[in-house]
Amino acid sequence: MKKIINGQRFDTEKAKCVGVYEHSRAGDFNWIFERLYITPRSRKYFVAGAGGPNTKYRKNAGQNNWSGGERIFPMKKEDAFIWAQEYLSAEDVEDHFGDMIEDA
Repeated sequence: MKKIINGQRFDTEKAKCVGVYEHSRAGDFNWIFERLYITPRSRKYFVAGAGGPNTKYRKNAGQNNWSGGERIFPMKKEDAFIWAQEYLSAEDVEDHFGDMIEDA
């Protein structure tokens, strides 16, 4: 998937996948599949995902009718860190965001 948002190109084929999150399964109204990416040159984060009609990925398909869809969401590093803490293993979070982790 490729999208230009605010003059910046986000391309899932050229970016590096940091991690994956999936909830439910395809065909379910609440299904979500997301991947967190980082761009190779500018080191910008984004989530590319798809989901059912009861998710943030829904698309209007007519009057009071929704279908599933797909989108790209650019993220600041801090927001990507929050996403990673929610959906990735501790090892993956440390690998990609080690500079943001504090010892308790």
